[in-house]
Amino acid sequence: MFHIFQYQPLRLITQNSLSSMCLKVMLSRPVAFAQIWKSWFSSHSLLGKKNIVLMGPPGAGKTTVGRIVGQKLDCPVIDIDDDVLETTWNMSVSEKLQDVGYEEFLEEEGKALLKFSASGSVISLSESNPMHAAGMQHVKKNGIVVYLDVPTTVIMSRLKSKEMDRIVGLSLGISLKDILQFRKQFYKRWFDVRVLCGGDIAAEVVAEKVLDAVKRYQDSELETFISTRSSSSGRSTEEDSHKLYFSDVVTQGLALDGGLFVPERGLPKFTAEEWQGLIEATYTERAQVILERCIHPADIPASKLAEIIETAYGENFSCSKIAPVRHLAGNQFLLELFHGPTASFKDFALQLMPHLFAYCIPRSCNYLILVATSGDTGSAVLDGFSRLHDTDKQRIALVNFFPEDGVSPIQKSQMIGCQTKNAWSVGVKSDFDFCQTAIKQIFTNSDFTGFLTVEYGTALAAANSINWARLLPQIVYHASAYLDLVHQGIISFGSPVDICIPTGNFGNMLAAFYAKMMGIPIRKCICASNENNILTDFIRTGVYDLRGRKLISTFSPAVDILKSSNLERYLHLIANEDGQLVTQLFNQLENQGHFQLRKDLLGKLQQDLVAGWCSEEDCLAAIHSVYSTTGYILDTHAAVAKVVADRLQDRTCPIIISSTAHYAKFAPAILRALRIAEINQNPLSQLHLLSSYSALPPIHWGLLETLKKTGNGDHQVCAADMSALMSHIETLIQNHFM
Repeated sequence: MFHIFQYQPLRLITQNSLSSMCLKVMLSRPVAFAQIWKSWFSSHSLLGKKNIVLMGPPGAGKTTVGRIVGQKLDCPVIDIDDDVLETTWNMSVSEKLQDVGYEEFLEEEGKALLKFSASGSVISLSESNPMHAAGMQHVKKNGIVVYLDVPTTVIMSRLKSKEMDRIVGLSLGISLKDILQFRKQFYKRWFDVRVLCGGDIAAEVVAEKVLDAVKRYQDSELETFISTRSSSSGRSTEEDSHKLYFSDVVTQGLALDGGLFVPERGLPKFTAEEWQGLIEATYTERAQVILERCIHPADIPASKLAEIIETAYGENFSCSKIAPVRHLAGNQFLLELFHGPTASFKDFALQLMPHLFAYCIPRSCNYLILVATSGDTGSAVLDGFSRLHDTDKQRIALVNFFPEDGVSPIQKSQMIGCQTKNAWSVGVKSDFDFCQTAIKQIFTNSDFTGFLTVEYGTALAAANSINWARLLPQIVYHASAYLDLVHQGIISFGSPVDICIPTGNFGNMLAAFYAKMMGIPIRKCICASNENNILTDFIRTGVYDLRGRKLISTFSPAVDILKSSNLERYLHLIANEDGQLVTQLFNQLENQGHFQLRKDLLGKLQQDLVAGWCSEEDCLAAIHSVYSTTGYILDTHAAVAKVVADRLQDRTCPIIISSTAHYAKFAPAILRALRIAEINQNPLSQLHLLSSYSALPPIHWGLLETLKKTGNGDHQVCAADMSALMSHIETLIQNHFM
């Protein structure tokens, strides 16, 4: 039987009356009939037998928004307070609360919710319903729970002019702000989708956002991924056979055609009001909101994503702000990205990504993660995967390839010291570019990967920034830095900032550009290179030329890179997703050692990016100068960015410099910059010497702990040979999984 739901709650039109009505409308007003049918079909296809359940704090507008959504869908609207609780109790909610008290009220409210049943309706919960677990489980079984997330300051402002005798818990003498903060944990536990609601946003706009959020929740088909080397028709041969979703690209890492995965429809956009709603939020709250919009709940439900984010950032960072912004001098600010367990910006992705990976992979297969590092990634990925649950460690192992003589002594000590029973470091007698290229070639070697799958039941995956799950968390800290400047009163929202990032593999810079695309008002993206300045030359000329270049070992090894992998994603973007062009460019780079952008693409690039580079002497001089004037020690990479920022900024707006690692990781260079004559070669002694300076920031606790470890001094060393690397991989699989 077909039913049409009218706006009046629980009022139905039967099939017979529908037929009679339809006949009359069809004869007299065929256009009107089409509109009625379209309205019914829209409601039916969106809801079916499911309910839309609106949840949020008092003053969030649940009742008003619910009525508007009901009108738009032409379906029943039920307000739990008015239509269920007060009808059941034969008294007002405020009277019931005064009559039975706080604890018993919650229980009575939950019992009423357990007896309630509806389908195909819009339901507005009370503000305290989410505090009763059994009641919420009952409602959630047949509903899509939509969290109307309104900033606490906005709610408090709204409630000033209203009677608050219906707010559960307020009579206990607890402040309204504390009640609202306490309730958030329950809202976060139950929701399926979140709708950000700013200060002056109209209820009609919120209702539209609710409908959009529900449609997105029900249709994961819209959020697919393609390779940067997909054909101009939109999909590669691989992708034609089946669509790829977030969980697929996290697991697979690199596309089979050698390209990198990107969202087919691009990244989500946030409105200015939505960003402003996050100004008061903590870092983890910002991370959850941003990542929810980038990861479809069909891949990772919001509640699980929240759990993963809390695990990643809850206790593993030494600073409660996670990624604090510190004023350096003048209009320059430092984004400190080294407070994670291994003291570099890599921790932001690699405390999160292992848990995303473990959740997304099928339980029927073992996985070996391959990583190439120029320094910081190695210890970060080893530490991140070491924090997985033991059951996950049994089916996930990791091998980290690094240039044996191309990282700092402390970085090398970290990578060796962070090895565990399922994660190993292998030094390669070559540079980072060889390591990275070798991994890409292994992934596209179908004979080898197929052999590992058939013979050992093991698939390969990547944890470098070529993996999409590595890039997403980096977007968060660039957005958060801007919001922190607004929160501190340095700028008002909408005012521009410049950013300057020490850049090698282009992942960090790409994440900042993505933040800009999502609505953060970033003006200039400044790429800072060291003496391996191929990116600077490319941005200035449009010519990417490896011919005759040799990698130079510098004081800033994390950007000692000549082949910038994530540049491919950026070029795919500005080339309007022309995969054929991207394929042509990078095939030419691989085969001939160079390529040149068309003039129109170079123009687009130069609108987005500017670049400069820093010599070794200028790097050390910047460290000494900043310490002498401020007492703050920059690491070598931040010093590179500082030098370039000084040259390229126009001082008309703040500039945020990414401080990507703790200075103690590069102790010999820092001690040299501070003009220490004799430097002990023991890394632990170097750290103790630096700590005697009592400089800012203090010595990183994680580095000291890692270097104090004993018994983890061994690691394997491999020749710069593809066959040797593949042999190492097969041996490690045999030892761990067999």
